[in-house]
Amino acid sequence: MAKKTTAKIIFDHIKVLDAGAKGVSVAKAPDGKIIFIPNVVPGDVVDVQTFKKRKAYYEGKAIRFHEFSEHRIEPICDHFGVCGGCKWQNMKYDQQLQYKQNEVKNHLQRIGKVALPEFESILGSKKQFFYRNKMEFGFSNARWLTEQEIDSTDDLGNRNALGFHIPKMWDKILDITKCHLQEDPSNAIRNEIREFANANHLTFFNPRNHEGLLRTLMIRTASTGEIMVLLQFFEEDKTNRELLLNHIYKRFPQITSLQYVINGKPNDTIYDQEIILFEGRSYILEEMEGLKFSINAKSFYQTNSEQAYELYKITRDFAGLTGNELVYDLYTGTGTIAQFVAKNAKKVIGVESVPEAIVDAKENALRNKITNCEFFVGDMKLVFNDSFIARHGKPDVIITDPPRDGMHKDVIAQLLKIAPQKIVYVSCNSATQARDLALLDEKYKVTRVRPVDMFPQTHHVENVVLLEKRENI
Repeated sequence: MAKKTTAKIIFDHIKVLDAGAKGVSVAKAPDGKIIFIPNVVPGDVVDVQTFKKRKAYYEGKAIRFHEFSEHRIEPICDHFGVCGGCKWQNMKYDQQLQYKQNEVKNHLQRIGKVALPEFESILGSKKQFFYRNKMEFGFSNARWLTEQEIDSTDDLGNRNALGFHIPKMWDKILDITKCHLQEDPSNAIRNEIREFANANHLTFFNPRNHEGLLRTLMIRTASTGEIMVLLQFFEEDKTNRELLLNHIYKRFPQITSLQYVINGKPNDTIYDQEIILFEGRSYILEEMEGLKFSINAKSFYQTNSEQAYELYKITRDFAGLTGNELVYDLYTGTGTIAQFVAKNAKKVIGVESVPEAIVDAKENALRNKITNCEFFVGDMKLVFNDSFIARHGKPDVIITDPPRDGMHKDVIAQLLKIAPQKIVYVSCNSATQARDLALLDEKYKVTRVRPVDMFPQTHHVENVVLLEKRENI
Protein backbone atom coordinates (compact mmCIF):
# COMPACT_ATOMS: atom_id res chain seq x y z
CA MET A 1 0.00 0.00 0.00
CA ALA A 2 1.36 3.43 -0.96
CA LYS A 3 2.22 5.78 1.86
CA LYS A 4 -0.55 8.31 2.46
CA THR A 5 0.50 11.86 1.66
CA THR A 6 -0.95 15.13 2.90
CA ALA A 7 -1.79 17.74 0.28
CA LYS A 8 0.31 20.86 0.83
CA ILE A 9 -1.54 24.12 1.41
CA ILE A 10 -0.03 27.58 1.22
CA PHE A 11 -1.42 30.35 3.43
CA ASP A 12 -0.37 33.92 2.58
CA HIS A 13 0.47 36.74 5.00
CA ILE A 14 -0.05 34.83 8.25
CA LYS A 15 0.88 36.69 11.44
CA VAL A 16 2.61 34.61 14.09
CA LEU A 17 0.69 35.16 17.33
CA ASP A 18 2.37 33.30 20.16
CA ALA A 19 5.12 30.92 21.22
CA GLY A 20 3.75 27.43 21.77
CA ALA A 21 4.80 24.12 23.24
CA LYS A 22 8.05 22.38 22.30
CA GLY A 23 9.60 25.56 20.94
CA VAL A 24 7.31 26.05 17.94
CA SER A 25 5.27 29.19 17.37
CA VAL A 26 1.54 29.50 16.85
CA ALA A 27 -0.54 31.24 14.19
CA LYS A 28 -4.13 30.98 12.98
CA ALA A 29 -5.20 29.87 9.51
CA PRO A 30 -8.01 31.59 7.60
CA ASP A 31 -10.29 28.64 8.44
CA GLY A 32 -9.70 29.22 12.17
CA LYS A 33 -7.42 26.24 12.77
CA ILE A 34 -4.15 26.64 14.63
CA ILE A 35 -0.90 26.43 12.66
CA PHE A 36 2.29 25.28 14.38
CA ILE A 37 5.39 26.79 12.73
CA PRO A 38 9.06 26.27 13.73
CA ASN A 39 11.86 28.85 13.42
CA VAL A 40 9.58 31.90 13.48
CA VAL A 41 9.03 34.55 16.17
CA PRO A 42 5.71 35.99 17.40
CA GLY A 43 5.14 39.13 15.36
CA ASP A 44 6.57 37.75 12.11
CA VAL A 45 4.28 37.87 9.07
CA VAL A 46 4.93 34.90 6.78
CA ASP A 47 3.66 32.69 4.02
CA VAL A 48 3.21 29.16 5.36
CA GLN A 49 3.36 25.88 3.52
CA THR A 50 1.71 23.09 5.47
CA PHE A 51 3.03 19.54 5.58
CA LYS A 52 0.56 18.01 8.05
CA LYS A 53 -3.18 18.51 8.50
CA ARG A 54 -5.18 17.36 11.49
CA LYS A 55 -8.74 17.96 12.64
CA ALA A 56 -7.84 20.93 14.84
CA TYR A 57 -4.50 22.13 13.52
CA TYR A 58 -1.89 22.28 10.78
CA GLU A 59 1.86 21.90 10.92
CA GLY A 60 3.84 23.96 8.45
CA LYS A 61 6.95 25.93 7.67
CA ALA A 62 7.57 29.56 6.74
CA ILE A 63 8.52 29.84 3.07
CA ARG A 64 8.54 33.65 2.82
CA PHE A 65 8.81 36.51 5.31
CA HIS A 66 6.83 39.71 4.69
CA GLU A 67 7.52 41.38 8.05
CA PHE A 68 9.99 40.62 10.81
CA SER A 69 9.00 40.76 14.46
CA GLU A 70 10.50 43.44 16.68
CA HIS A 71 11.44 40.58 19.02
CA ARG A 72 13.56 38.81 16.40
CA ILE A 73 17.36 38.71 16.54
CA GLU A 74 19.98 37.09 14.35
CA PRO A 75 20.93 33.59 15.59
CA ILE A 76 24.63 33.27 16.38
CA CYS A 77 24.91 29.56 15.57
CA ASP A 78 25.58 28.37 12.02
CA HIS A 79 23.52 25.25 12.73
CA PHE A 80 20.36 27.08 13.80
CA GLY A 81 17.22 25.86 12.06
CA VAL A 82 18.70 22.46 11.24
CA CYS A 83 20.03 21.23 14.58
CA GLY A 84 16.76 21.82 16.43
CA GLY A 85 18.45 22.19 19.82
CA CYS A 86 18.09 25.96 20.36
CA LYS A 87 14.72 26.71 18.81
CA TRP A 88 14.41 30.18 20.34
CA GLN A 89 17.86 31.48 19.43
CA ASN A 90 16.21 33.89 16.98
CA MET A 91 14.19 35.51 19.80
CA LYS A 92 15.35 38.21 22.21
CA TYR A 93 16.08 36.77 25.62
CA ASP A 94 13.63 38.97 27.54
CA GLN A 95 10.88 37.65 25.28
CA GLN A 96 11.97 34.07 25.85
CA LEU A 97 11.57 34.66 29.57
CA GLN A 98 8.15 36.22 29.12
CA TYR A 99 6.82 33.28 27.13
CA LYS A 100 8.22 30.78 29.65
CA GLN A 101 6.58 32.63 32.51
CA ASN A 102 3.29 32.77 30.59
CA GLU A 103 3.44 29.02 30.00
CA VAL A 104 3.86 28.30 33.71
CA LYS A 105 0.97 30.65 34.60
CA ASN A 106 -1.23 29.07 31.96
CA HIS A 107 -0.54 25.52 33.13
CA LEU A 108 -1.11 26.33 36.79
CA GLN A 109 -4.35 28.16 36.12
CA ARG A 110 -5.80 26.01 33.31
CA ILE A 111 -4.71 22.53 34.44
CA GLY A 112 -4.18 23.02 38.15
CA LYS A 113 -7.03 25.49 38.69
CA VAL A 114 -4.60 27.26 41.02
CA ALA A 115 -5.62 30.62 42.42
CA LEU A 116 -2.22 32.18 41.97
CA PRO A 117 -0.69 34.37 44.66
CA GLU A 118 1.55 37.25 43.66
CA PHE A 119 3.56 35.60 40.90
CA GLU A 120 7.30 36.07 41.38
CA SER A 121 9.00 36.95 38.11
CA ILE A 122 11.00 34.28 36.34
CA LEU A 123 14.68 34.14 37.23
CA GLY A 124 16.71 34.49 34.05
CA SER A 125 20.11 32.95 33.51
CA LYS A 126 23.17 35.19 33.62
CA LYS A 127 24.62 33.04 30.86
CA GLN A 128 22.51 32.69 27.74
CA PHE A 129 25.18 30.63 25.97
CA PHE A 130 27.86 28.16 27.08
CA TYR A 131 25.87 27.24 30.17
CA ARG A 132 25.55 23.45 29.89
CA ASN A 133 27.84 21.12 31.85
CA LYS A 134 26.90 17.98 29.93
CA MET A 135 26.71 17.35 26.18
CA GLU A 136 26.18 14.11 24.28
CA PHE A 137 27.07 13.63 20.62
CA GLY A 138 26.59 10.80 18.13
CA PHE A 139 28.85 9.42 15.40
CA SER A 140 27.50 8.53 11.95
CA ASN A 141 29.03 7.41 8.67
CA ALA A 142 26.15 9.00 6.72
CA ARG A 143 25.81 12.53 8.01
CA TRP A 144 22.68 14.59 7.50
CA LEU A 145 22.87 16.73 4.37
CA THR A 146 21.58 20.27 4.26
CA GLU A 147 19.27 21.36 1.43
CA GLN A 148 22.18 23.27 -0.11
CA GLU A 149 24.35 20.15 -0.13
CA ILE A 150 21.59 18.05 -1.65
CA ASP A 151 21.09 20.60 -4.44
CA SER A 152 24.82 20.98 -5.03
CA THR A 153 26.63 19.17 -7.81
CA ASP A 154 29.88 19.12 -5.81
CA ASP A 155 31.40 15.88 -4.56
CA LEU A 156 30.20 15.48 -0.96
CA GLY A 157 33.36 13.57 0.00
CA ASN A 158 33.60 12.19 3.52
CA ARG A 159 30.13 11.59 5.01
CA ASN A 160 31.33 10.97 8.58
CA ALA A 161 29.67 13.10 11.26
CA LEU A 162 30.03 13.80 14.97
CA GLY A 163 27.18 15.88 16.32
CA PHE A 164 23.48 15.87 17.17
CA HIS A 165 20.53 13.77 16.11
CA ILE A 166 18.15 15.54 13.76
CA PRO A 167 14.82 15.93 15.61
CA LYS A 168 12.51 12.92 15.15
CA MET A 169 15.18 11.09 13.11
CA TRP A 170 16.95 8.54 15.29
CA ASP A 171 19.46 7.54 12.60
CA LYS A 172 20.40 10.99 11.26
CA ILE A 173 23.34 12.97 12.68
CA LEU A 174 24.11 16.60 11.89
CA ASP A 175 27.85 17.28 11.89
CA ILE A 176 28.54 20.06 14.41
CA THR A 177 31.53 22.38 14.02
CA LYS A 178 30.73 24.78 16.87
CA CYS A 179 28.08 24.42 19.55
CA HIS A 180 27.31 27.45 21.73
CA LEU A 181 25.97 25.47 24.67
CA GLN A 182 29.10 24.16 26.43
CA GLU A 183 32.29 26.07 27.17
CA ASP A 184 35.55 25.11 25.59
CA PRO A 185 37.46 22.89 25.40
CA SER A 186 34.22 21.05 24.53
CA ASN A 187 34.24 22.11 20.87
CA ALA A 188 37.99 21.57 20.61
CA ILE A 189 37.76 18.05 22.04
CA ARG A 190 34.90 17.04 19.75
CA ASN A 191 36.52 18.46 16.62
CA GLU A 192 39.89 16.89 17.45
CA ILE A 193 38.27 13.46 17.91
CA ARG A 194 36.54 13.74 14.53
CA GLU A 195 39.69 14.87 12.73
CA PHE A 196 41.89 12.22 14.33
CA ALA A 197 39.36 9.48 13.64
CA ASN A 198 39.07 10.49 9.99
CA ALA A 199 42.85 10.78 9.56
CA ASN A 200 43.35 7.31 11.02
CA HIS A 201 40.44 5.68 9.21
CA LEU A 202 38.48 4.78 12.34
CA THR A 203 34.97 3.74 11.35
CA PHE A 204 31.94 5.80 12.38
CA PHE A 205 28.77 4.03 13.51
CA ASN A 206 25.91 3.09 11.18
CA PRO A 207 22.77 2.68 13.36
CA ARG A 208 20.76 0.92 10.66
CA ASN A 209 23.34 -1.75 9.90
CA HIS A 210 24.80 -1.81 13.41
CA GLU A 211 28.39 -1.55 12.36
CA GLY A 212 31.31 0.78 12.94
CA LEU A 213 33.66 1.46 15.85
CA LEU A 214 32.79 4.94 17.16
CA ARG A 215 29.29 5.28 18.61
CA THR A 216 28.82 8.23 21.02
CA LEU A 217 30.77 10.91 22.87
CA MET A 218 29.84 12.51 26.19
CA ILE A 219 31.62 15.55 27.63
CA ARG A 220 30.94 16.75 31.18
CA THR A 221 32.43 19.89 32.69
CA ALA A 222 32.22 21.34 36.17
CA SER A 223 32.39 24.82 37.65
CA THR A 224 35.60 23.63 39.33
CA GLY A 225 37.23 23.34 35.88
CA GLU A 226 37.27 19.55 35.87
CA ILE A 227 36.42 17.69 32.66
CA MET A 228 35.09 14.21 31.92
CA VAL A 229 35.21 12.58 28.47
CA LEU A 230 33.42 9.30 27.80
CA LEU A 231 33.69 7.54 24.43
CA GLN A 232 31.33 4.72 23.54
CA PHE A 233 32.60 2.07 21.13
CA PHE A 234 30.28 -0.37 19.39
CA GLU A 235 32.86 -3.16 19.48
CA GLU A 236 36.23 -3.84 21.04
CA ASP A 237 39.18 -2.91 18.84
CA LYS A 238 42.01 -2.56 21.32
CA THR A 239 44.53 -1.13 18.87
CA ASN A 240 42.33 1.64 17.50
CA ARG A 241 40.61 2.28 20.83
CA GLU A 242 43.92 2.89 22.60
CA LEU A 243 45.21 4.89 19.64
CA LEU A 244 42.32 7.35 19.96
CA LEU A 245 42.16 7.49 23.76
CA ASN A 246 45.92 8.01 24.13
CA HIS A 247 45.79 10.80 21.57
CA ILE A 248 42.92 12.57 23.37
CA TYR A 249 44.64 12.39 26.74
CA LYS A 250 47.93 13.63 25.32
CA ARG A 251 46.25 16.42 23.36
CA PHE A 252 44.07 17.55 26.31
CA PRO A 253 46.02 16.88 29.52
CA GLN A 254 43.48 18.97 31.46
CA ILE A 255 40.96 16.10 31.20
CA THR A 256 40.24 14.88 34.73
CA SER A 257 38.43 11.67 33.77
CA LEU A 258 38.80 9.76 30.48
CA GLN A 259 36.53 6.71 30.26
CA TYR A 260 35.04 4.39 27.69
CA VAL A 261 32.27 1.86 27.12
CA ILE A 262 32.06 -1.15 24.81
CA ASN A 263 28.38 -1.35 23.89
CA GLY A 264 27.19 -3.77 21.24
CA LYS A 265 23.48 -3.71 22.12
CA PRO A 266 20.85 -2.10 19.86
CA ASN A 267 20.51 1.14 21.85
CA ASP A 268 23.28 3.43 23.04
CA THR A 269 22.15 4.06 26.64
CA ILE A 270 25.02 3.52 29.07
CA TYR A 271 23.09 3.00 32.30
CA ASP A 272 23.23 -0.78 32.02
CA GLN A 273 26.84 -0.80 30.76
CA GLU A 274 30.22 -1.15 32.44
CA ILE A 275 32.10 2.15 32.46
CA ILE A 276 35.86 1.56 32.12
CA LEU A 277 38.37 4.13 33.37
CA PHE A 278 41.23 4.79 30.95
CA GLU A 279 43.01 7.73 32.58
CA GLY A 280 42.45 9.97 35.60
CA ARG A 281 39.68 9.25 38.09
CA SER A 282 36.16 7.95 37.60
CA TYR A 283 34.39 11.18 38.57
CA ILE A 284 34.63 14.95 38.47
CA LEU A 285 33.82 17.31 41.32
CA GLU A 286 31.17 20.01 41.34
CA GLU A 287 31.12 22.61 44.14
CA MET A 288 28.34 24.69 45.63
CA GLU A 289 28.60 26.81 48.81
CA GLY A 290 31.62 24.79 49.86
CA LEU A 291 29.83 21.48 49.32
CA LYS A 292 31.49 19.10 46.87
CA PHE A 293 29.55 16.62 44.77
CA SER A 294 31.12 13.81 42.78
CA ILE A 295 29.65 13.41 39.29
CA ASN A 296 30.27 10.09 37.57
CA ALA A 297 29.35 9.08 34.03
CA LYS A 298 25.88 7.89 35.05
CA SER A 299 25.08 10.62 37.58
CA PHE A 300 22.14 12.96 37.21
CA TYR A 301 23.12 16.55 37.94
CA GLN A 302 21.38 19.73 36.83
CA THR A 303 22.97 20.57 33.48
CA ASN A 304 23.25 24.31 34.17
CA SER A 305 25.55 24.47 37.22
CA GLU A 306 25.29 28.20 37.90
CA GLN A 307 21.52 28.27 37.56
CA ALA A 308 21.17 25.08 39.61
CA TYR A 309 22.67 27.05 42.50
CA GLU A 310 19.97 29.70 42.07
CA LEU A 311 17.27 27.02 41.86
CA TYR A 312 18.44 25.41 45.08
CA LYS A 313 18.58 28.76 46.87
CA ILE A 314 14.95 29.42 45.92
CA THR A 315 14.00 25.93 47.09
CA ARG A 316 15.71 26.50 50.43
CA ASP A 317 14.11 29.93 50.77
CA PHE A 318 10.62 28.51 50.08
CA ALA A 319 11.18 25.77 52.68
CA GLY A 320 11.82 28.43 55.33
CA LEU A 321 13.75 26.08 57.58
CA THR A 322 14.67 27.12 61.13
CA GLY A 323 16.94 24.19 62.09
CA ASN A 324 14.24 22.21 63.91
CA GLU A 325 12.51 20.52 61.00
CA LEU A 326 12.53 16.94 59.76
CA VAL A 327 12.71 17.23 55.96
CA TYR A 328 11.99 14.57 53.36
CA ASP A 329 13.65 15.06 49.97
CA LEU A 330 11.73 12.90 47.50
CA TYR A 331 13.39 11.96 44.19
CA THR A 332 16.66 13.10 45.77
CA GLY A 333 18.94 11.94 42.95
CA THR A 334 22.52 12.22 44.20
CA GLY A 335 21.31 14.15 47.24
CA THR A 336 22.31 17.63 46.11
CA ILE A 337 19.20 19.44 47.37
CA ALA A 338 19.14 17.34 50.55
CA GLN A 339 22.71 18.31 51.43
CA PHE A 340 22.20 21.90 50.31
CA VAL A 341 19.40 22.41 52.88
CA ALA A 342 20.87 20.13 55.59
CA LYS A 343 22.57 22.92 57.54
CA ASN A 344 19.17 24.56 58.04
CA ALA A 345 17.33 21.38 59.09
CA LYS A 346 17.32 19.04 62.05
CA LYS A 347 17.46 16.01 59.75
CA VAL A 348 16.96 15.25 56.04
CA ILE A 349 15.72 11.94 54.61
CA GLY A 350 16.40 11.43 50.89
CA VAL A 351 14.63 8.82 48.74
CA GLU A 352 15.55 7.84 45.19
CA SER A 353 14.89 4.87 42.86
CA VAL A 354 18.34 4.71 41.22
CA PRO A 355 20.80 2.68 43.37
CA GLU A 356 23.92 4.30 41.87
CA ALA A 357 22.56 7.75 42.71
CA ILE A 358 22.08 6.79 46.36
CA VAL A 359 25.65 5.44 46.50
CA ASP A 360 26.82 8.85 45.22
CA ALA A 361 24.59 10.67 47.72
CA LYS A 362 26.07 8.76 50.65
CA GLU A 363 29.64 9.29 49.42
CA ASN A 364 29.00 13.01 48.93
CA ALA A 365 27.58 13.31 52.44
CA LEU A 366 30.72 11.68 53.84
CA ARG A 367 32.93 13.98 51.75
CA ASN A 368 31.02 17.01 52.99
CA LYS A 369 30.98 15.79 56.61
CA ILE A 370 27.19 16.00 56.71
CA THR A 371 25.84 13.78 59.47
CA ASN A 372 22.15 14.72 59.51
CA CYS A 373 21.25 13.21 56.10
CA GLU A 374 20.13 9.64 55.45
CA PHE A 375 19.47 8.21 51.99
CA PHE A 376 17.28 5.29 50.93
CA VAL A 377 16.76 3.57 47.59
CA GLY A 378 13.55 2.24 46.10
CA ASP A 379 10.54 2.92 43.90
CA MET A 380 8.95 6.02 45.43
CA LYS A 381 5.36 4.77 45.31
CA LEU A 382 6.42 1.60 47.15
CA VAL A 383 9.02 2.97 49.59
CA PHE A 384 7.16 6.08 50.70
CA ASN A 385 4.59 4.22 52.81
CA ASP A 386 3.23 4.10 56.37
CA SER A 387 6.00 1.86 57.72
CA PHE A 388 8.67 4.16 56.23
CA ILE A 389 7.05 7.15 57.97
CA ALA A 390 6.79 5.21 61.23
CA ARG A 391 10.51 4.36 61.12
CA HIS A 392 11.83 7.79 60.18
CA GLY A 393 9.22 10.17 61.58
CA LYS A 394 6.53 12.40 60.16
CA PRO A 395 8.16 15.18 58.14
CA ASP A 396 7.55 18.87 58.80
CA VAL A 397 8.58 19.82 55.27
CA ILE A 398 8.72 17.79 52.08
CA ILE A 399 10.80 18.79 49.07
CA THR A 400 9.91 16.93 45.91
CA ASP A 401 11.69 17.11 42.54
CA PRO A 402 10.13 14.36 40.40
CA PRO A 403 10.90 13.48 36.76
CA ARG A 404 8.94 15.06 33.88
CA ASP A 405 5.98 12.72 34.40
CA GLY A 406 5.38 14.18 37.87
CA MET A 407 4.44 12.25 41.00
CA HIS A 408 2.61 8.93 41.04
CA LYS A 409 -0.95 9.13 42.42
CA ASP A 410 0.05 6.86 45.33
CA VAL A 411 2.79 9.31 46.33
CA ILE A 412 0.29 12.17 46.24
CA ALA A 413 -2.16 10.12 48.31
CA GLN A 414 0.55 9.58 50.93
CA LEU A 415 1.38 13.29 50.98
CA LEU A 416 -2.28 14.08 51.67
CA LYS A 417 -2.38 11.39 54.35
CA ILE A 418 0.62 12.60 56.38
CA ALA A 419 -0.02 16.27 55.53
CA PRO A 420 3.27 18.01 56.36
CA GLN A 421 3.06 21.75 57.02
CA LYS A 422 4.87 22.63 53.80
CA ILE A 423 5.62 21.03 50.44
CA VAL A 424 8.17 22.59 48.11
CA TYR A 425 7.55 21.20 44.62
CA VAL A 426 10.38 21.62 42.08
CA SER A 427 9.42 20.66 38.53
CA CYS A 428 10.85 20.56 35.02
CA ASN A 429 7.34 20.19 33.59
CA SER A 430 4.79 22.71 34.80
CA ALA A 431 1.95 20.82 33.08
CA THR A 432 2.37 17.65 35.18
CA GLN A 433 3.18 19.82 38.19
CA ALA A 434 -0.16 21.62 37.71
CA ARG A 435 -1.97 18.27 37.50
CA ASP A 436 -0.43 17.26 40.83
CA LEU A 437 -1.25 20.61 42.45
CA ALA A 438 -4.92 20.08 41.57
CA LEU A 439 -4.83 16.75 43.44
CA LEU A 440 -3.17 18.37 46.47
CA ASP A 441 -5.67 21.23 46.54
CA GLU A 442 -7.97 19.59 49.10
CA LYS A 443 -5.41 20.20 51.85
CA TYR A 444 -2.94 22.70 50.41
CA LYS A 445 -2.91 26.18 48.97
CA VAL A 446 -0.20 27.51 46.67
CA THR A 447 1.43 30.50 48.34
CA ARG A 448 4.55 31.11 46.24
CA VAL A 449 5.58 30.42 42.64
CA ARG A 450 8.94 31.14 41.00
CA PRO A 451 9.92 29.91 37.54
CA VAL A 452 13.65 29.51 36.86
CA ASP A 453 15.17 29.51 33.38
CA MET A 454 17.70 26.70 33.29
CA PHE A 455 17.88 26.40 29.49
CA PRO A 456 18.15 29.69 27.55
CA GLN A 457 17.40 29.50 23.81
CA THR A 458 14.92 26.66 24.44
CA HIS A 459 11.30 26.47 25.60
CA HIS A 460 12.17 24.44 28.71
CA VAL A 461 11.60 25.99 32.14
CA GLU A 462 11.83 24.85 35.76
CA ASN A 463 9.27 25.95 38.33
CA VAL A 464 9.30 26.03 42.13
CA VAL A 465 6.02 26.08 44.07
CA LEU A 466 5.43 26.40 47.81
CA LEU A 467 2.34 24.67 49.15
CA GLU A 468 1.20 25.35 52.71
CA LYS A 469 -1.38 23.34 54.60
CA ARG A 470 -4.78 24.98 54.76
CA GLU A 471 -6.00 26.17 58.14
CA ASN A 472 -8.20 23.82 60.21
CA ILE A 473 -6.83 20.74 58.44
